[in-house]
Amino acid sequence: MPKYIIERNIPGASKLSATELHEISAKSNAVIRELGPDVQWVHSYVAGDKIYCIYNAKDPDIIREHARRGGFPADVVAKVGAIIDPPTGEAR
Repeated sequence: MPKYIIERNIPGASKLSATELHEISAKSNAVIRELGPDVQWVHSYVAGDKIYCIYNAKDPDIIREHARRGGFPADVVAKVGAIIDPPTGEAR
């Protein structure tokens, strides 16, 4: 399945409490169970006023449907073209 990065603009995201983050995560998990195996949440990063999520999904539409059902913003949904890391730059 393709991998996607989702940018969610949530003012004060980095100030959300552990309880609030738990509730958001639980809602996301419930919606993913409803949608079935065509969408998988890998993990998310909370930074400033945004949450950046990594998902595996059959297409961007199912990610947007997840956001709609969960009541989450999905301001940017970008398909990952490649993943690079330090070993990518090492000699071949």
